[in-house]
Amino acid sequence: MSITLKDLSERYCVCDGKKFRLKDFEADDTWKLESKDEAAKLLEHSLDKLAELQGRLYAQNEWALLLIFQAMDAAGKDGTIKHVMSGVNPQGCEVFSFKAPSAEELDHDFLWRTMKNLPERGRIGIFNRSYYEETLVVRVHKEFLTKQKLPEKLVTKNIWRERFEDISSVERYMGRNGIIVRKFFLNVSREEQKERFMKRLDEPKKNWKFSAADIRERQCWPQYMEAYEDTIRHTATEQAPWYVVPADHKWFTRLVVASVIVDTLESLKLKFPDVAPEVRKEFAAARAALKNEK
Repeated sequence: MSITLKDLSERYCVCDGKKFRLKDFEADDTWKLESKDEAAKLLEHSLDKLAELQGRLYAQNEWALLLIFQAMDAAGKDGTIKHVMSGVNPQGCEVFSFKAPSAEELDHDFLWRTMKNLPERGRIGIFNRSYYEETLVVRVHKEFLTKQKLPEKLVTKNIWRERFEDISSVERYMGRNGIIVRKFFLNVSREEQKERFMKRLDEPKKNWKFSAADIRERQCWPQYMEAYEDTIRHTATEQAPWYVVPADHKWFTRLVVASVIVDTLESLKLKFPDVAPEVRKEFAAARAALKNEK
């Protein structure tokens, strides 16, 4: 049986996190595909479809799509975004990367810096890391929470559950306003991350990608995995699902992500706007004027 883009989209989807366990998802899974070459045609097809659907999304100007990418270092977020979005119109797509918050951002609520960058209608917005950092890195490194200067009585043992609730409420709000949210956790194994770090150290052209902080974060791997599992379990919904994408094989990661985006856009039944009869009359006059030009 041949694999469709919808098959790939549904296989890695988590719409209800109640029973979610990260151990149930293999980082090196390639399902029924065994090589990059085998996936190449499917990926090419998905990118062609994505370019076509983005044109309709932009022209219809009703829906917006927000794609959120979360992952451990070296999981391939940048490369996935680059390859999957390579064929779309830059006018209809915008990428925002969220690193350590600035002093101004720390003086606002934890959602402020991301909410002001939500995509406009007709556009695709991409968050390379997002407000989910607030339940991941901030949870693993408690000192980051201290820097947020929250009133002491608000920092309780329930703070992570409260943030899950806040995030889910905001994603529900986005959905009710025509912003479709799709969230990707690029699930790389610890062994593959080590190999990619070694390449960054060994290959001069990749040296710029390496940071000593990457090794420090790697030491917190168990805490991060626990934080990711808890985050996905509490924020995966039908309206804003998570996709736990195998990330040990970059070619497969890109195919799954592209499949999800195409499947999502196809579900919106996008179409080019109809032209009103009175406007069509103007077309006839414009056509005649052009023909009569000297």
